Amino acid sequence: MEALTAQSKDARKARFSAREARVVTTARLHFGFLDPSGRGKQPFGSFGLALDRPKTSLKLTPTRSFQASGPERERALRYLKSIAQSCGSKASYKLHIEEAIPPHAGLGSGTQLALAVGSAFAALEGLTLDPLQIATRLGRGARSGIGIATFREGGVVLDGGPKDGRLPELLSRVPFPAAWRVLLIFDPEATGLAGLDETSAFGSLPDFPEKETEDLRRRVTQGALPALAAGDFNTFCELIGHLQARMGIHFAPSQGGPYSSARVSETLNWLRRQGLTGVGQSSWGPTGFAFVASEAEGNTLLAKLRGGTSDPGLKFDLARGRNDGAIIETSAGEIR
Repeated sequence: MEALTAQSKDARKARFSAREARVVTTARLHFGFLDPSGRGKQPFGSFGLALDRPKTSLKLTPTRSFQASGPERERALRYLKSIAQSCGSKASYKLHIEEAIPPHAGLGSGTQLALAVGSAFAALEGLTLDPLQIATRLGRGARSGIGIATFREGGVVLDGGPKDGRLPELLSRVPFPAAWRVLLIFDPEATGLAGLDETSAFGSLPDFPEKETEDLRRRVTQGALPALAAGDFNTFCELIGHLQARMGIHFAPSQGGPYSSARVSETLNWLRRQGLTGVGQSSWGPTGFAFVASEAEGNTLLAKLRGGTSDPGLKFDLARGRNDGAIIETSAGEIR
């Protein structure tokens, strides 16, 4: 790619006045695709939510040679060198990852890390690079655009899928209700599909019926999103449960069943027996989730699960929806 040369006067000043950039971004849930085969008239089309946890937090400072430390440092350093090369930068940087979203857990760790690294680099270089431009340069968002959209503005988002070689366009964004919570179920011993395995899985799965894609589109656009805006918890959960059921059937041949972790699956079945309907697996998993209408309800379930109801190898957390984008700030002041 060509080096970026057009910089505003303020951007140039920021480059020389800022000696450190810090970015904090958070995980996202991927509820499912409208066309999970990616071979329909409108391929893919993703629906998902920004969470307030787990987080990726990093600092970037100028130095004499490229270096990185902390969790996910090797992948982060590749992103840093790649974005610097694509922009024609001759500078070197030290990257410290303070905290990282667990990789290959279905929480969008790769995209959030790439966008965080790219945004920190742009801030110190004085470049105007939006998340879509960073994602393009770093090869993220080819199928799903919800990680890009949640990095930019948070909330519950729906994208239209990739089209004519362009990254997915954001179609709709609705804030997540402040009172609702998301119970997260982690299996530290399992990983979801990624990289070449993920590509192979998509290639081996059958076409998704166009009629079912249209049905899912109607349920999301005319049902789930309006229910969310109206604070209709039960309707939203029922529709998420339906979408998850369809994803589980379609992807079962590639992940050994409707969910990639048998232990998470058992817990989700237990939650259904408690009357919860908005349950499922984020992306390829293994992370599972369940919506609860209040923090009190979530804490009650957490206590039961941690008290021996579930497999002792699982971990749990109670998250909020996040209705803001990533935090990007420099030593010269906050960018957003």
